[in-house]
Amino acid sequence: ALAGRVRDQIGRHSRPTGLHAPAGSDPWERLALDLFSLQHATVPAYQLFCRARGCRPDSVRSWRQIPAVPTSAFQELELTALAPEARARVFHSSGTTAQRPSRHVHHAGSLALYEDSLRPWFAAHLLATGPGFPAGFRPRCLALTPPPGLAPHSSLVHMLEVVNHDFGGAGSGFFGRIGPEAAWELDLDATTTALEVACAEGQPVLVLGTAFLFVHLVDALDAAGRRFDLPSGSRLMETGGYKGRSRTLSRTDLHAALADRLGPVRIVPEYGMSELSSQAYDTGDGFRFPPWVRVRTVHPETGHDVAEGEAGLLHIHDLANVWSVAALETGDLGRIRGATFELLGRTTDAEPRGCSRMSR
Repeated sequence: ALAGRVRDQIGRHSRPTGLHAPAGSDPWERLALDLFSLQHATVPAYQLFCRARGCRPDSVRSWRQIPAVPTSAFQELELTALAPEARARVFHSSGTTAQRPSRHVHHAGSLALYEDSLRPWFAAHLLATGPGFPAGFRPRCLALTPPPGLAPHSSLVHMLEVVNHDFGGAGSGFFGRIGPEAAWELDLDATTTALEVACAEGQPVLVLGTAFLFVHLVDALDAAGRRFDLPSGSRLMETGGYKGRSRTLSRTDLHAALADRLGPVRIVPEYGMSELSSQAYDTGDGFRFPPWVRVRTVHPETGHDVAEGEAGLLHIHDLANVWSVAALETGDLGRIRGATFELLGRTTDAEPRGCSRMSR
């Protein structure tokens, strides 16, 4: 029943995010509190976590009081309501091979909700009508990651598989592979051929990948003395992560390099993680989650909310996480500005993350 109520929230995806809606005033908060009661009762590790903090459902009056689990806890604890025999899929976090990955367990129902969550928000930010994108247009989608068969535990690859299937036109596919030490690599020959075909056809394309793989592409084009002028309306989705697999560029420098090598394309950064079921996108004024997700910024030591515009630790409350834990404490610092937030980097004691070595 709660999953159905979350789907109702997703169905109203055009509403503003309401990051600062007052406590107790809206259906979202009622749903968040009901979901907390359910997860407290059905996720044993979360119940122990809440007890250690002296927090029970009958003592919580606001979504801001719901205990947020550090994403690092997914490395050690089974934060799931699913019985072992019901588990069909597990997404792992990225990280170095020395790190134990986080594990977000799914079954058919949770995967379906994950997919229901990603479709409308991706379409709103990457498929919005514009030059070369009439309503219903299915662009060639070039995913720079390995294909699902080579990265079965990657939430990012699963997301791109859904995107290619539901939104991609002819020629869509995956253009990455697995290299030494499980690192993701780009199939440069296949990628440049796909870009050549796209330019010859004159139809806008979507190029989807991690920051690391885009740097790999930029460096390879430089080495070959190649430049492309992708068709007008083409778009790139870039999600962060270097992990020491390339030189590190600021987002501004990376986007400038991509525009120089691929033409004046629109670039949309994406923010997501394996422990979440929803994604945020930045269309120029900051990252924005869909309306079934809310974000807080808290002081790393006190756990109290910081003022809007001040830097704090990001807490993300994703209602699409029905069968695990909805309230998560990330290791990322951010700053809320109105209905959007800015990413400021990782906290000093947080493990580095990114999609360049393993999966998200």
